[in-house]
Amino acid sequence: MAVQQNKKSRSRKGMRRSHDRVAVPAVVYCACGEPTAPHRACPSCGTYKGRQVTKQDNE
Repeated sequence: MAVQQNKKSRSRKGMRRSHDRVAVPAVVYCACGEPTAPHRACPSCGTYKGRQVTKQDNE
C-alpha cells in the first residue's frame, strides 16, 4: 500500500483538486421550447435538426 513521504499542503491539495469539480450538463432548447441534451432527439416532440425522427403517441 502506498504511503506518502511528506504532508501535502492545503495549497497543493487545492491545486490537485482544481479539476475534480462536477461539470454542468450542457442544455440546448428544441424548436418546441423544451430543454434537451445536445446531439439527441427531443424527448417531447421527437425532432432532431428540424426533422421528425421518432413517432410520438400523443400527436
